Amino acid sequence: MTAGRRILVINPNSNDVVTRGLDAALTPLARPGIAIECRTLAEGPFGIQSQADVERVALPLRDLVRRDSADAYVIACYSDPGLHVCREATDRPVLGIAECGILTALARADRFGVIAVASGSIPRHLRALRQMGVSDRLAGERALEMSVAETASGPDTLARMIAVGRDLRDRDGAGVIVMGCAGMAAHRRSLEQELGIPVVDPVQAAVAMAIGIVAVA
Repeated sequence: MTAGRRILVINPNSNDVVTRGLDAALTPLARPGIAIECRTLAEGPFGIQSQADVERVALPLRDLVRRDSADAYVIACYSDPGLHVCREATDRPVLGIAECGILTALARADRFGVIAVASGSIPRHLRALRQMGVSDRLAGERALEMSVAETASGPDTLARMIAVGRDLRDRDGAGVIVMGCAGMAAHRRSLEQELGIPVVDPVQAAVAMAIGIVAVA
């Protein structure tokens, strides 16, 4: 029974352009009886690009989850900030987009590549892969060397993503690409068409999993 169910998708940075991009990217996942709400965390930095940013938003995210009454929560940042403390704060499902994006990629190809926003993000992502036990399936991770805001609205973002995606495909042997930032959401389809291999938007992947969870709950 899914009537009246709601999935809250939280953008942990304070950039509303990113949140509007999430709304647009999630339109194909609309289903009767399951509302998908995207919300900006006002307390967050304009972009989450360091470990300090990740730590800074963990408790505000937990507090938002405690206050809200959604049937499932999606943390829409590829560093999965506050994921475990939010899970501790509720008995409802809490999904991180990096975890879900990677799991989806593993179902599409033997080895996956990740497009990161900046090189400084990569060590955090590699730690997460080791914790998941899937490091041996990573073909490579390469950075755009852009800010989160630039990935969401910069005029050269797609061209740069195509160039990095080709390196992941041709040099590293990736059979599927994971976009390593929620701000990249608008470019998934165009990137997939250019590369000719599957491209995973981790926000779509996480919300798709959330829909499956609440649909059978």
